[in-house]
Amino acid sequence: MFLGTYTPRLDEKFRLILPAKFREEFADGLVLTRGQERCVYVFSAREFERVHEQMRSAPLSSKQARDYIRVFLSGASDETPDKQGRVTIPAPLRQYAGLEREVAVIGAGTRAEIWDLASWNSYLEEQESSFSDTDEEVVPGIV
Repeated sequence: MFLGTYTPRLDEKFRLILPAKFREEFADGLVLTRGQERCVYVFSAREFERVHEQMRSAPLSSKQARDYIRVFLSGASDETPDKQGRVTIPAPLRQYAGLEREVAVIGAGTRAEIWDLASWNSYLEEQESSFSDTDEEVVPGIV
């Protein structure tokens, strides 16, 4: 499970050093793709296969499903971290998420997310007020 918030910097070659706690899960490869709210989703290769299998069960007759799958998969890039745990963020994904040097890497359970640091801080500030109002109907199991 991916947890926590980390604030690494992209280097001059647009490589990101993965948080040490995430490296083992991503060692055999990972998939970067467009995330919702203009971030980059980071899946282990195994988790991405599971997500893809779920997508395959969507009916081809659903325009909304076809549109989502096209956007999600057309932006995907499979990568392998180097020995130092660095991964290059492809230009289209950097542009999509507005990534410069300062980024936030957050754990989101089954995936990590890469955000522009200022965008993440703004998003978090906006969401904190509704966080305390969230109930079990939205997220099952919350007390």
